[in-house]
Amino acid sequence: MYLRCWLALLLALVPATLSTKPGVKIKLTEKGLEYGKSQSIAALQQKLKSIKIPDISGSGKVLHIGVVKYSLSNMQIVNIGLPKTEVALVPGSAVRLSIGNAFISLHGNWKVKYLHFMKNSGSFDLNVNKLTITTDIAIKSDETGRPAVSTVSCGATVGSLTIKFHGGASWLYNLIKDVLENKARKELQKQICPLVTEAVSDLNPQLKTLNVLAKVDQYAEIEYSMVSSPTISNSSVELSLKGEFYNIGKHQEPPFSPADFSLPPQIDRMLYIGVSVFTANSAAFVYNKAGALSLYITDDMIPQGSPFRLNTKTFGIFIPQIAKQFPGLMMKLLVKTVKDPIITFQPNNVTVQATATVTAYAIQPNATLAPLFVLNLETSVSAHVFVSGMSLAGDVALNKINLTLATSYVGDFQFKPLDNMFQMVLKVVVIPKLNAQLGKGHPLPTFGKTKLVNTQLQVLKDYMLIGTDVQFTG
Repeated sequence: MYLRCWLALLLALVPATLSTKPGVKIKLTEKGLEYGKSQSIAALQQKLKSIKIPDISGSGKVLHIGVVKYSLSNMQIVNIGLPKTEVALVPGSAVRLSIGNAFISLHGNWKVKYLHFMKNSGSFDLNVNKLTITTDIAIKSDETGRPAVSTVSCGATVGSLTIKFHGGASWLYNLIKDVLENKARKELQKQICPLVTEAVSDLNPQLKTLNVLAKVDQYAEIEYSMVSSPTISNSSVELSLKGEFYNIGKHQEPPFSPADFSLPPQIDRMLYIGVSVFTANSAAFVYNKAGALSLYITDDMIPQGSPFRLNTKTFGIFIPQIAKQFPGLMMKLLVKTVKDPIITFQPNNVTVQATATVTAYAIQPNATLAPLFVLNLETSVSAHVFVSGMSLAGDVALNKINLTLATSYVGDFQFKPLDNMFQMVLKVVVIPKLNAQLGKGHPLPTFGKTKLVNTQLQVLKDYMLIGTDVQFTG
């Protein structure tokens, strides 16, 4: 789960839509690479333990003895160490894994037969030192925008071998030693790179679990597929993701496009995620198109202690003709956006401008709705955005409203006295409903079973920057 998760971050991909600008960017720093390396070596170590050296048998002539037949069998790795490991970035191309001063210890049995009837046997320990492995890992995209990895080059060099025999006569060891050393060196160099390649390929099923299309709720999903190859330097890798909201099952592009933005050169966290204002506005486009930005308000949604009630008696104080034409009736309000809200990011400030209508109805005894008036509503809210678990969440507070009369079905009236009333409705009904949804958040790009820690969020011009460390949890 470790190296595969970091490789998921290094999506050196060439997707189908290379011209698309990203809505989300991710930067993995040297600190992140170091953590990923420290967590991944155990998996590679386990893979190398599967090295098998086949049994060896043969014969040789020994002075005064004649032909001696020998066999070396049951050679098993008992220990392996990778004390010096480095993961580096090859600018513009790949991820390089380098292992130095590695060692492998094997234990096996030896047996000889000579003079037709004499037999001898014992065991041996073989230690391989100064083993080096270097491999370059290429990362590309599959047809769904998920990463796939492969080994493009690998080299392994076996340094020194030392053998210690147990049992038998010392004159036998020289006969066996050279044969064993040559065979072990040849098998190790033959098997190491295929095993490394196999270990890299084993990552692909896990990489397919990346949430390139993540469901948000019943209305929306967000796409995180790669839109261009990454920018790889000596110290970091920067990825470009689509970062766009869509209606579930219907991917319609909004009437606006992402603007270019650049992540700052910060490196004190493992990972940086830049979420552009395009991503936020694509969400506004999707929810408005789905009809989700509308709300019926009834009297039971108004706090019981409020003197304002949603009935014709209360509204009759400000608009007398309502009480005269519809005496003693309850009312209902429909608040509905009439165009996509516009979200702006400025340093330390997120603002949402929304244009809506408020339609007031009288609820007649037969439950039919009689329209009373329609107001145009311009609102401005400030948003507070935060990371919750693996999601980006938020809440909003009302800044100001502006009401104008669009249509009246009860004759002319002064609507300005209604400002305070509708401010109260927005603050105690609409805003809490909206915050309940925003508090659920939407998924951030997820790389296996991970947890974000030491997270910091900054709102900058046209994007927000999440700096975080990561812990692998499975």
